[in-house]
This record gives sequence, C-alpha cells and structure tokens, in this order.
Amino acid sequence: MSNNILEAMFKNNAAWVANMIAEDPDFFARLAKQQKPELLWIGCSDSRVPANQISGLLPGEVFVHRNIANVVSPTDTNCLAVVEYAVTVLKVKHIIVCGHYQCGGVQAALSGGLSGHVGAWLDDLREVYERHRDDLSGLPETAALNRLCEINVAHQLTRLCRTDLLRDAWQQGLTFSVHGWIYSIEDGLLKDLDLTVSSAEEASRL
Repeated sequence: MSNNILEAMFKNNAAWVANMIAEDPDFFARLAKQQKPELLWIGCSDSRVPANQISGLLPGEVFVHRNIANVVSPTDTNCLAVVEYAVTVLKVKHIIVCGHYQCGGVQAALSGGLSGHVGAWLDDLREVYERHRDDLSGLPETAALNRLCEINVAHQLTRLCRTDLLRDAWQQGLTFSVHGWIYSIEDGLLKDLDLTVSSAEEASRL
C-alpha cells in the first residue's frame, strides 16, 4: 500500500466524520457511551465483503468476527470469545454466519493449492469438500465452487450451534437465533439460505 493511499485513508476518515456529524451531531457522543448491537456477524475476511456496508448498518449496530472462509472452529478461542461476548454480554438476538460466492478460501479447499498457516486453517473445509466430492463433481467449475460455498455456510452454522457455548446459553434461557446467509459479489445481494436455529433442541437435529 503506497503512502498516497495511507494519506487518502485519513482524509476519507475526516470527510466521513464531518458527514456523520452533519447528519447527526450527537452520533459519536452517543456511540462512545455504549454499544447495543442486536447482531453478531461471522463472515469472511475477503476485502470485498465488509459486513456493515453490505448490510447497510451503521457502526454500533453489528458486532463482527471475520476470518478466511468464515470458519467456526471449536479450537479457535478468538472466534469463541467473540461469540461468548456477543451472546452473554451484548445479548445479541441474531447471529449471522455469512459466506460469499467465489470465496478464495473455498477455492483453495477445492484445489488444495495452499500450505502453511492458511493451508492448516482450511483443513476442515477440505474434509467438507471430500464428503461432498461426488455431488460436486458433476457440476461445472464455477457452480461447484459456489455450491461448496453454500455447503460451507451450513457446515459452519452446524458447528457453531453444536458448541457447548451456544447450547448452554439456550438452556439458560437466552433468546437468539443463528442464521445462514451468503453474499454474491457479482450483484451485491445477500441471500438467505433458509438455515435458522433458535434452540438447543433445533441444534440437536442438525
């Protein structure tokens, strides 16, 4: 990233602040007091999929966790800590597990072309691909990739809902739902995959 781009970021920030204050003079004072988001967004780190922008939400309205291929791993304390804070402290009402079509992480799982830390991170996704290889093999390359992106959302949602963390929260009477969505970079639209879980009983049926 060149210095010109870095300088532009500060100028853009100042312009954004001025615009927000012009629209709502108390916006930052109100924002500084507390955050009360009703949503937790678990999405991909892809730079083309910024949670607030594509959902049209302002700062303070969505709590966000992002990583490569929107993975929910039971050994990822970072992700689990975010979920725990969102559910038990912020008391969010909705958790969105959102993937996107043309995901580079999912593509890597298909091709097996990455090693190192990224390759290790995608090991689980490769196992998902192997379980669905026969069904995907009959599809054109792009269709297979996009279908695996959808399958990955369902898989990560299932893993999240089966964690002791969420099961315990539901059994303690906390009310929230987990939803599976996917985003299309080509047209900018979100799609509901009709995957919603709202209780430990529903999670047990996944």
